[in-house]
Amino acid sequence: MINNINIVDVETGKTAYNQFVLIESSRITRIDSVPFKPIDNSLRIDGTGKYLIPGLWDMHTHSNQHSEWLHHPLYIANGVTGVRDMSGQLNEKDSYWVGSKERLQWNKELENNTRVSPRYVLQSSYQMDGEKAIPENSPNFFKLQNRLQVDSLLQFYKNEKVDFIKIYAQLPKDIYLDLAKKAPIYGLHIAGHKPMFLSLEEAVDSGQRSFEHGRIFLYECFPEADSLKKTNNWKDYFSRSKKKMVKQFDSVRAKELMVVMRNNKTYWVPTLQTLKFEALAHKDSFTNNENLKYITKIRKKLWWQYDVDHNKEKNIENEGVNVSEQFYEASKKQVAMAHKLGVPIMAGTDVTDSYVFAGFSLHNELYELTSCGLSNVEALQSATIVPAIFSNVEKDYGTIEIGKKADLVLLDKNPLDDIKNTKSIKGVLLNGVYYDQGKISELKKFSEGAASSFHMNVKTLVSLINSPLIRVQFAD
Repeated sequence: MINNINIVDVETGKTAYNQFVLIESSRITRIDSVPFKPIDNSLRIDGTGKYLIPGLWDMHTHSNQHSEWLHHPLYIANGVTGVRDMSGQLNEKDSYWVGSKERLQWNKELENNTRVSPRYVLQSSYQMDGEKAIPENSPNFFKLQNRLQVDSLLQFYKNEKVDFIKIYAQLPKDIYLDLAKKAPIYGLHIAGHKPMFLSLEEAVDSGQRSFEHGRIFLYECFPEADSLKKTNNWKDYFSRSKKKMVKQFDSVRAKELMVVMRNNKTYWVPTLQTLKFEALAHKDSFTNNENLKYITKIRKKLWWQYDVDHNKEKNIENEGVNVSEQFYEASKKQVAMAHKLGVPIMAGTDVTDSYVFAGFSLHNELYELTSCGLSNVEALQSATIVPAIFSNVEKDYGTIEIGKKADLVLLDKNPLDDIKNTKSIKGVLLNGVYYDQGKISELKKFSEGAASSFHMNVKTLVSLINSPLIRVQFAD
């Protein structure tokens, strides 16, 4: 029982004060404005002066074989009760990345209250990026070299109980279109990056349900957009064109594309944290982050430090003109435009990218969304009811109502007054289990200890070296 709590309605933006909430097993069974007789032996939580919001969802993450130690505790400690993992495996278990089998097992153990884990919503395939992204000894149909392989790929992932095919940037146009056409036949959809070799409008019209990252309109709305799609080396062309993309941005064309997305009910996950890192990698005030204690030394040295050095060099080489910062600010303006035109926005962070921290960064993303023009309640919606609707589970998640799952966050302060108040966590309810401040502190200390341990750093190094998927990704 939660007594005398203030409930934040993320749909209306209103607060119902001094409410009484009963949770039985893992669901909300009663909400009332007057006290009711407590059930014997029930846990009673004093909500006086506190605020209750639905559990937050991060709709763009990447989990790995070490997430149960390094990520899951931090998600729960930060009130992130649901995540959409945007990575996967091929036909064999990978030493680094996890697939649908691991995630579905974690979900099962969560339901049985035998594991501390967020809910994994909508299972992903491995990223489909053409032949170069697939290890040589993998079955040929993963490489998608011709349209005849599309059905084999879709059948495989249907059998793996995957919900969507993760699209990356370099998939050939004809393969992409065939994949998008056939995926619904297998009960799947496609989501991920904007493919580079066809327009955003074509991809939306083909049925891609969500697009990731803040660059999608910058790719499309400058004079050389068609040349970018036709070049043999789009990454190099993109790098050379970033200034033009910002300075010659066609806002009229962008608005046309945003309307297309709105009309097709296509969602956007801007992951502004990744662009913010690229923009600020040269500033010690940004890179000296207190949350680095939750990151293994191996990751910091082999992965993140390379990213820092690379972006730092780019940011200071152009006589004080930071193109990445201009790119980041331009993307924020486009989030504002898209939101005003009705494009549904979902909060996502891109854990485990450089300087993206499990749980912590979602609160930063919510703040970034308000700085783009979303109201506090709209930012909350991007991590609650909007993802629930996207995932077709709004009957169970996304709002605080009788019958819904008791994935909830107790806050000391009202996030409708200031979105930063989502950080004022008093307690977290996940599947009806209550984590008080003492347990939240334990979760953080657990991940901090794991990240600093010799054993975990060795495990991380070995898993990276032994992963054929990581090897092809780094080579690309």
